Amino acid sequence: MAHVNVESFQERVGGPRGWLRVTNHNPAVIAFVKRARRALPGDPEFGDPLTAAGDGGPQAAARAADRLLERDAASREVGLAGLQIWQALTERVSGRPTYDEMTVVFTDLVGFSDWSLAAGDEATLKLLRRVAQVMEPPLLAAGGHIVKRMGDGAMAVFRDPATALRAVIEALGAVQAIDMDGYTPRMRAGIHTGRPQRIGSDWLGIDVNIAARVMEQATRGGLVVSQATLDRVPADTLDELGVTTKRVRKQLFAAKIAGVPEDFVMHRVKIRRHLRGDDPEDGDSSKA
Repeated sequence: MAHVNVESFQERVGGPRGWLRVTNHNPAVIAFVKRARRALPGDPEFGDPLTAAGDGGPQAAARAADRLLERDAASREVGLAGLQIWQALTERVSGRPTYDEMTVVFTDLVGFSDWSLAAGDEATLKLLRRVAQVMEPPLLAAGGHIVKRMGDGAMAVFRDPATALRAVIEALGAVQAIDMDGYTPRMRAGIHTGRPQRIGSDWLGIDVNIAARVMEQATRGGLVVSQATLDRVPADTLDELGVTTKRVRKQLFAAKIAGVPEDFVMHRVKIRRHLRGDDPEDGDSSKA
């Protein structure tokens, strides 16, 4: 075995500080620390822009670390490992993250773009504020979490499908009661239950995309839910809410809905107090 002269090596790299710098940027050392992070609690990818988004001490620290720590360095991975454990303890996660079943809700306003073009910015902003004022409280009061607001729409998540359905029905009714100088917006909503992946403050994955596609089927307003959601809502809850459902039928020559399985089933929700556009016979039932 060849004898290693440590002093000679340190001289070549510029002394102890140089040796630390070389070691810190050694690809093998960096790879070793990254592998070690996978054995720690929490998300081993914690610290990238997606996982560090949102509120919370670990997220804020990770955003600062992203700016201050050297790129491609073992010290960076060690620092993020500490934040990873902090994040895991904060969110009570153990090991690699597991994705619980969640119910995803998407909403937006039908015909909003055309109306806002004619109404102007001031009226548009006034309407959006009013919609948020009446639409969000029922969702939040039911334990929902508003993930993001997207112009005239929003995305929310719930732990319980029946709770989500109840809250969305209340929100739809609240929006229908708005009178903005003679104009009443029409809101549509889609609900789907699955296992989306939580990344930082956002939720991503196939089930999120599907929930958005479910909403898009309510082309004239109202509410559409996936079979997965409907299966998890007790029949007595539907009766209590005064809700009936009708399967959305696909037209014989209609194009496949992008982003959903071929055999995916959706249902249009009809509510006793008719929401504008929720009637499956309202010229919209073939859009699926």
